[in-house]
Amino acid sequence: QLQASGGGLVQAGGSLRLSCAASGPIFSNYIMGWFRQAPGKEREFVAAISTGGSVTDYSDSVKGRFTISRDNAKNTGNLQMNSLKVADTAVYYCVLGRALSPRPPMYDFWGQGTLVTVSS
Repeated sequence: QLQASGGGLVQAGGSLRLSCAASGPIFSNYIMGWFRQAPGKEREFVAAISTGGSVTDYSDSVKGRFTISRDNAKNTGNLQMNSLKVADTAVYYCVLGRALSPRPPMYDFWGQGTLVTVSS
């Protein structure tokens, strides 16, 4: 089970930190990632991090603004989001998978999502 939290309403240019708490699967065995889905749009890859945390990948739309991290000892992960834009408004999902990939089918476990709303 994955529990995402930290979403909310923020003004453009602001910051939010999303958290993901995992229970059940062995967290450290899995790639952790974040996807997002805006109203009326397809689910979109945001970021992913390797099992040990040494390798990360970001979509071009968030590169340089978002930072993904994880703490295997605590079975948690985070997504620090800075310089937020209105276009970042979406429901954000934390995921666990077996490959560091931008493709949703590569992820086995999905959290319930947390809503991020960025106002202008």
